[in-house]
Amino acid sequence: MVQFVLGGGMGVRRFEDLIAWQLAFQLQREVFAFTATGPAWRDVRYREQIRDASASATRNTAEGFGRFRPRDFARFLEIAHASLDETRNHLHDGYARGYLVPAGHDRLVHLSIRALAATFRTSRTFRTLVFKATERS
Repeated sequence: MVQFVLGGGMGVRRFEDLIAWQLAFQLQREVFAFTATGPAWRDVRYREQIRDASASATRNTAEGFGRFRPRDFARFLEIAHASLDETRNHLHDGYARGYLVPAGHDRLVHLSIRALAATFRTSRTFRTLVFKATERS
């Protein structure tokens, strides 16, 4: 089994253990939920774009983690960060089109900012990452 050991000795064995992935996945689920009904559902182009952007963040974080190469992981985290920015842009657009009420917009934007910050922290921490191979017991 492969394990990434981050600063402070914290081990991450699965991409699901990453806070960055967890927050991005929460955002993805909520984006899919709000686009499942109402005017966002009827706007097929908008719905597909925001769904793809939100899903891209989790996909790229998971894929980068699975490559087991620090340089590759860093590159995929950059892509995930950009996808989260794109998702946030779509949230603003959806609010302007009346697809989101103010409270829902603010909550989702705040969640996207938390996911962005966690992805940035993971990327920054990654530079001090020690790659450690461990055997499965």
